[in-house]
Amino acid sequence: MNVEYMPPLMFAGLVVFLLIGFPVAFSLAAVGLFFGFISIELGYFTMAFLSNLPLRVFGVLSNDLLLAIPFFTLMGAILERCGLAEDLLEGTGQLFGKMPGGLAIAVVLVGAVLGAITGTVAASVIAMGMISLPIMLKYGYDQRIATGVIAASGTIAQLIPPSLVLIILGDQLGRSVGDMYAGAIGPSILQVSIFVLFILGVAIFAPHKVPPLPPEARTERGWTLYWKVLRGMVPSAVLMFLVLGTIFLGLATPTEAGAMGAVGAILLAIINRRFTYALLREAMANTARITAMVVFLLLGATVFSLVFQGVDGGIWIEHLLTQLPGGQTGFLIFVNVFVFLLAFFLDFFEIAFIVVPLLAPVAQKLGIDTVWFGVLLCVNLQTSFMHPPFGFALFYLRSVAPPEVRTSQIYWGAIPWVLLQLIIVAVVIFWPESVTYWLDKGTGVDPNSVRIEVPMPDMGEEAPPITFN
Repeated sequence: MNVEYMPPLMFAGLVVFLLIGFPVAFSLAAVGLFFGFISIELGYFTMAFLSNLPLRVFGVLSNDLLLAIPFFTLMGAILERCGLAEDLLEGTGQLFGKMPGGLAIAVVLVGAVLGAITGTVAASVIAMGMISLPIMLKYGYDQRIATGVIAASGTIAQLIPPSLVLIILGDQLGRSVGDMYAGAIGPSILQVSIFVLFILGVAIFAPHKVPPLPPEARTERGWTLYWKVLRGMVPSAVLMFLVLGTIFLGLATPTEAGAMGAVGAILLAIINRRFTYALLREAMANTARITAMVVFLLLGATVFSLVFQGVDGGIWIEHLLTQLPGGQTGFLIFVNVFVFLLAFFLDFFEIAFIVVPLLAPVAQKLGIDTVWFGVLLCVNLQTSFMHPPFGFALFYLRSVAPPEVRTSQIYWGAIPWVLLQLIIVAVVIFWPESVTYWLDKGTGVDPNSVRIEVPMPDMGEEAPPITFN
């Protein structure tokens, strides 16, 4: 058998395992080892090649960057239960409630804030679904608009820093988390703005679907209301600076910032008088489950990728994708359509560990900035949480929605927001400055053009200088 047939066969074997329903992490490892032993028997590489596997596994387990994942997960799990979302939603809803679509706008803004301090979709969707959805339905909001805005606002957590997706993509693309976070600032602002503009459009052309709160429902006004909003926003702003500001200013690594964020979340829970041993234990158990899942996925992907590279899979992928028409733009459009379809069946962890390492070398060969590429994939992967019928955000919302809200309404309500997210994908493709503008531009000096001349000491004026290029 020719070696060029091995990469597509490996992909086919992986698809078979996934269709059977075998866990993804163990499917990756099993397919990798199976084809690894076959490749040794066929002489494509020797047993010595697989001896690299323990070193790669040790490299994964000793990666300090991945420590940020449990820290940020713990922070989000604690904040999910400490009452911060309730205070933010109640105050902001009262503040914007007097205008048509005001409650929906409040949900989008609070979703952005919760995304910036928790980084988890479940925390945002469940909190907003439990608090805002009954109120929106009570005062006449269209079911599709109400459920769609809650699910979509929860997915903002996937893009806005400190997103777990950006941490993993940064690790897979070999870029710093700080660069990934800086690159995501522009698309995050763009996403929130487009969501708000959509709601304003509905309020103008179909105000009956997003009515304002009646006067009797606006129980707080004036400074009492402003103080309530500030009381919810100020602790959030402090925690955001503690986590993100220290990374952007270079004062802390993402792992250190995540540790500070976890401590800050515990302090917020104590201040809100919600901190209990049961809360901490439940948050730690949730963190352990997610971290273990990520580590096992990464180990399985390491086995698969080692064998895949050994049978020249990287060259096969490169030849397959570099011949696409349209150059960079054609490649990006194809990749985003491919990832969009994969997201119907795989979650973002699986896509990040299986697909991204294969696409990154091709992107680099085509001269695509890997931060731009990573942020673009992150925007696309947000849609995986909104895809009917498999989107996790829809499942989270279904679990807390009142019985009168039909599942079909939740699915139909998600479709306009998926389209809005795809519009953002297109904008980022054709306007890369939306990502790269926020990155550190450096000095603009080519290191290869630098010449350093050092005169030799005590040899007089005739001594030639030592030159470094």
